[in-house]
Amino acid sequence: MTISAENVKILREKTGAGMMDCKKALTEANGNMETATEVLRKRGIAVAAKKAGRVAADGTIGYYFSDDAKLGVLVEINCETDFVTKTPDFQNYVVLITDIIKSQKPNDMEGLMSLPHNGSELKNMETDLVAKIGEKLGTRRFVRWEAEDNKTKLSQYIHAGNKIGVMVEFSDPSGKLTDKTAKEVAMHVAAMSPQYVKKDDIPESVIAKEREIFISQMVDQKKPKEILEKIAEGKLNKFYSEACLDNQLFVCDPNGKASVKDALKAIDKDIEINKFVRIQVGEGIEKKA
Repeated sequence: MTISAENVKILREKTGAGMMDCKKALTEANGNMETATEVLRKRGIAVAAKKAGRVAADGTIGYYFSDDAKLGVLVEINCETDFVTKTPDFQNYVVLITDIIKSQKPNDMEGLMSLPHNGSELKNMETDLVAKIGEKLGTRRFVRWEAEDNKTKLSQYIHAGNKIGVMVEFSDPSGKLTDKTAKEVAMHVAAMSPQYVKKDDIPESVIAKEREIFISQMVDQKKPKEILEKIAEGKLNKFYSEACLDNQLFVCDPNGKASVKDALKAIDKDIEINKFVRIQVGEGIEKKA
């Protein structure tokens, strides 16, 4: 049967698939628009399955931050190459996912990808996009933070190229923490990559393992046990200063001497960092050489 150009155009606008794919699907479906849509969807699932074993370690950070510093969103969406991150299809998808997280408040990844959009679930839309762009892609993780009260403040920093995103939550009961300083702390997190907010957040098992490593490094030194313990304690203090955000030297301190905690206390003694998150694209994904 003859497939009109108008129907091909309608199916293309509906699905985002290529012109020739739309024409083939309509031919296979004898001109039925709904059946042709299903044909394209099944084709997309097949393409996605073929790409499932490939590594998607590139991508971008989608983000949103409200003007009143009370709501922030970060989401990592991966693909295989940086080229794809610059395409309109991928960028539009990042904007869509970010907006859905902001407005619909999903609890986890499963909840997010099960949300409806244009008559289907987001996970199906993602599958269709894989077929269209020809690369494996996926929404990997997200955070959505909302300040609980007027004493809580958020900051956000997106590093150039949208490859690193940071959010920090502060307790600021007196409202003396400026947006500038709050963002500088987020920038610090991006640059220095702390693991914890403060020493008390470090699991005892981690501290015990670090102490064990430090002592084993000195096993050949013929010193009394109590001396070795003191040396290990000094090394642990250095570990705290590197691993804990509170203890790190603040990169924005003009004199290069104040820790992040001390810099905040100099503004107001009641300012504290409650939590932070640092998301780096591809972090922990093993790339193929």
